[in-house]
Amino acid sequence: MSEERYRFLNRELSWLDFNCRVLAIADDAATPALERAKFLAIFSQNLDEFFQVRVAGLHDQVDAGITQLSPDGLSPLQQLQLISEGVREIGQRADRIFLDDLIPALAEAGVRFSSWDQLDGDDQAWLRSEFDRRIYPVLTPLALDPGHPFPYISNLSMNLGVMIFDPDTEETNFARVKVPPLLPRFVVMPDGERFVPVEQVIAAHLHLLFPGLTIVDHVAFRVTRNADLDLEEEGAEDLLAAIEVEVLRRRFGRAVRLEVEAKMSAEVLEVLQRELEVGEQATYRHDGPLDLAGLWGVYALDRPDLKYGQNAGITAKVLTTAFGEPADIFAVLRRGDLMVHHPYESFSTSVEEFIRQASVDPAVLAIKLTLYRTSGASAIVASLIRAAEAGKQVVALVELKARFDEANNIEWARRLEESGVHVVYGLVGLKTHTKVAMVARAEGDAVRCYCHIGTGNYNAKTARTYEDIGLLTASPEIGSDVTHLFNYLTGYGRNVSYDRLLVAPERLRSGLIDLVRNERKVETGGRIVMKMNSLADPEFIDELYAASADGVRIELIVRGICCLRTAVEGLSERIRVRSIVGRYLEHSRIFRFGNGAGLGVPAYYIGSADMMPRNLDRRIEALTSIDDPALQRRLDSMLAACLDDDTLAWDLHDDRWIKCNGRSGHESQVVLQELARAWTRETPTKSGSAATDDGR
Repeated sequence: MSEERYRFLNRELSWLDFNCRVLAIADDAATPALERAKFLAIFSQNLDEFFQVRVAGLHDQVDAGITQLSPDGLSPLQQLQLISEGVREIGQRADRIFLDDLIPALAEAGVRFSSWDQLDGDDQAWLRSEFDRRIYPVLTPLALDPGHPFPYISNLSMNLGVMIFDPDTEETNFARVKVPPLLPRFVVMPDGERFVPVEQVIAAHLHLLFPGLTIVDHVAFRVTRNADLDLEEEGAEDLLAAIEVEVLRRRFGRAVRLEVEAKMSAEVLEVLQRELEVGEQATYRHDGPLDLAGLWGVYALDRPDLKYGQNAGITAKVLTTAFGEPADIFAVLRRGDLMVHHPYESFSTSVEEFIRQASVDPAVLAIKLTLYRTSGASAIVASLIRAAEAGKQVVALVELKARFDEANNIEWARRLEESGVHVVYGLVGLKTHTKVAMVARAEGDAVRCYCHIGTGNYNAKTARTYEDIGLLTASPEIGSDVTHLFNYLTGYGRNVSYDRLLVAPERLRSGLIDLVRNERKVETGGRIVMKMNSLADPEFIDELYAASADGVRIELIVRGICCLRTAVEGLSERIRVRSIVGRYLEHSRIFRFGNGAGLGVPAYYIGSADMMPRNLDRRIEALTSIDDPALQRRLDSMLAACLDDDTLAWDLHDDRWIKCNGRSGHESQVVLQELARAWTRETPTKSGSAATDDGR
């Protein structure tokens, strides 16, 4: 094995390992049955995005003749081969979980999957009626013959490949029937708890689509295409229009994956592979139904007995009055900084309420906020519109290039602009990924800035399932930093300096590296604890290796991709890596350095950045220091909960992830819920950095 292979794990294969950990939740009999269906859906969606972006990118490299090796020493072609092998293996596992475990588990609870052949006459008659009323009118059969070229197969569409025999010509031809994407993946029977795959309902009525012809064979197939944006921003005078064009073009990318039913004949498969220009390596056969992401429709069943218990999110005591009304959040923040932890704490009564109060407060002069991904009925967007209509200065920095949310963000951008909000689309060549909001409020003869800096998006929907933290503060230093940051983003300034923030791409990488190197100066050995989504940057990993070799104890909580290899002699003996995968998606980023800035006291940071080249070099990211001792203690308790977990956690041993044994029953997400309840009952102490509580 080369030195590179010893130093780094492959990024793409590490991501597949993460998706295996997601699949393991669906494979766990202790997981409620409908939650198992949900995690199978998440697993399937994850794979779709992986092929559309990461696998597609490797194909582009191969087509362009690029032979540059990845940090772990693999060529693009070698990576594609290993990905194909890995996906084939986990795809078979997902099929087995669905067919052998999930279907029986749901059937025991009265939720049944039925094939067409298993239905009795009454059920089939009802489905014939449904087909006539809802399905038949939107179907379009497309034949392949000398007069009809092979039809375009759109990205992620479900299709039926049909072999039809014409008794007049005595010829057998191929035809394609697309399953319209707006149809439900599984048709719900009248009892509400039986499901039939929609492609089987269509297949049972193919004779109506091809009258006078004989149906010889029919099988389902699905195509995944390159869906990454190919945008030359420097040549795009109107970024909004350019991205709209690219979103439309996304449907016509090259095919990078062909999924077929295992029973597909060699004849039909040969037609599909030839016409789609897809080889055997990119062809995946399934024993179970294609597109298990459709299980979201099954998860929507109103069966709370088959799901996790509801978590509404609690509200900090200081954010409510004695009468149960929202407290004056600006008065609260003048008394001290506030940290919120979602989904254990309510997003609506903290972050959304912060923006809502700003929108109706006559003393508020301006609101500025970054929008990377937001929810459909966004209370925050409604507050921004209300504030703009009231004459306040409102700035929304909308990231149009948020992958797979481009169309949604274009719609929001237009609605905001029409309401008088000043919409900015970010810097050329850089995605704005930071999660920052600022409110400027007239108080006395000055203007005070109130800020929110978070690890997650301003999205109420994901805030119920993503674990994230945010800082609400009236700190003058942070307020000044955030003001500089927004001026940089909207005015394209340069050489901006910050007091409490580390901002990418200018200072984040070097600032974190300095903090790592400071730990190496501690004679008795420093300590670093970091929690993040992904760790893939070779330079930063090398800094951690060097720190480990110098005696620094390093504990990493990495949910997804991790390219650092543990337990390598002389390289990573003091590095421990674990992944928490459970009910909530671990999404917060927390960084703790025992020696701080070389002062012998710990330094704490939270923010939006993972340790990946794109976050450090090609995005606008921001981490803020947490200086309040009480909030530092809270961060310590969060990190300890994750490090002590032996139920949801997986530990990385060299290049293998091993599930913890669960002997103590310590489940971090349960502990974090309990900690949130305890913290929200407390009143924040006055922060040394917060302004005095002198009102206006």
